[in-house]
Amino acid sequence: MYKIPGHHHISMITKNASQNNHFYRSILGLRRAKITVNQDDPSMYHLFFGDKTGSPGTELSFFEIPPVGRTHRGTNAITRIGLLVPSEDSLQYWQSRFEEYGVEHGEITEFSNHTALLFEDPEGLRFALLVSNGAKVEHWETWKKSTVPAEHQIQGMGTVEITVRRLDKLANTLTELFGYKEVSRTETSAIFQSIEGEVFGEIVIKSLDGPSEKPGRGSIHHLAIRVKNDQELAYWNEQVRARGFQSSGIVDRFYFKSLYFRESNGILFEIATDGPGFTADGDSIETLGEKLVLPPFLEDRRVEIEANLKPIEEF
Repeated sequence: MYKIPGHHHISMITKNASQNNHFYRSILGLRRAKITVNQDDPSMYHLFFGDKTGSPGTELSFFEIPPVGRTHRGTNAITRIGLLVPSEDSLQYWQSRFEEYGVEHGEITEFSNHTALLFEDPEGLRFALLVSNGAKVEHWETWKKSTVPAEHQIQGMGTVEITVRRLDKLANTLTELFGYKEVSRTETSAIFQSIEGEVFGEIVIKSLDGPSEKPGRGSIHHLAIRVKNDQELAYWNEQVRARGFQSSGIVDRFYFKSLYFRESNGILFEIATDGPGFTADGDSIETLGEKLVLPPFLEDRRVEIEANLKPIEEF
C-alpha cells in the first residue's frame, strides 16, 4: 500500500483578488507562484501562493468569485489551516507584524498540541501559525524576495482542522482508506497524521453538531493530499471507488493530475500528484507568478479570458 506523504495544497474562495494578493504576498511574505484561471470556469482567477517554486505542501490557492457573499460558519467544513514557522521567536515576530498591519490575531496559545498564534485574513479565513520544531516539507525553499526575513518565513502547511458532525466517519476514511495514524483523541476531537510524527500531513477532526457551514468569501473549498506520481494516483482512484465513494476520475490539471471525492460528511478531498509543477508551462523559476498563464487547452481563448478578468492591482 502506498503512503500519503502529506498535504499537497488547500483551496479557498476570495471575493477580491487584489486584496487577497496584497495580504498573502506583502503581509504573509509568500511567493505568488502562479496566476492562472479556474480550469472548470475560466472567468475566475486561480491564484497560488507558496514557497520559491510553489512546491507541494506549501500551496495556498484561491478562486476569485466577486459576487460571493459572506461565510456562515458551521459544521461539516474545513475550518482552520496551520502554517509552519521555524521557532517561538518567529511567533513573537509575527505577533508584532500582525499588530503593525492590523491583522486580526490572538495571543500565543496551543493548537493541536503545538505552540501557536491564531489569526484571520481580511475575509475571515482562519489560520494558526505553528512552531515547526524543525519539521517542514522536505523540498521547501526560501523565497529570497519575500517581505519576511528568511528566519521567520512560513515553511508550508501544517495541521488542517476539519469540523464535522460524524467524527468517526471521517476518522475511518483517513485510517482505513489512506492509512493515517490516529495519534490522540478526546471526547470531541482526534488528531491524525499521514506520516507518524510529522505535522505537515496532520489533520485534526473536531466534532460539532448543528447546521452545515454555508461557504462564502474566506471559506475553504477543499483539501488536496499528495501522491508522488500517476501510478499512485491510479491506485488511489481504485481504492476510493472500492470504498463506495464517487470519484471524479483522474483529471489533468496540467501542473499536476488529480481526482476529487466527498467523504460521508460532505468534505471535499482532492488527491494530487507532486508533478510536473508550475514550470511545466515554460515559466522559469525566476518569473513564476508574474503574468497570467493558461494551460495549453485554454490558450486559444486567451483574448476572451483576459477580457473577463479585472487586472490584479499591486499595492
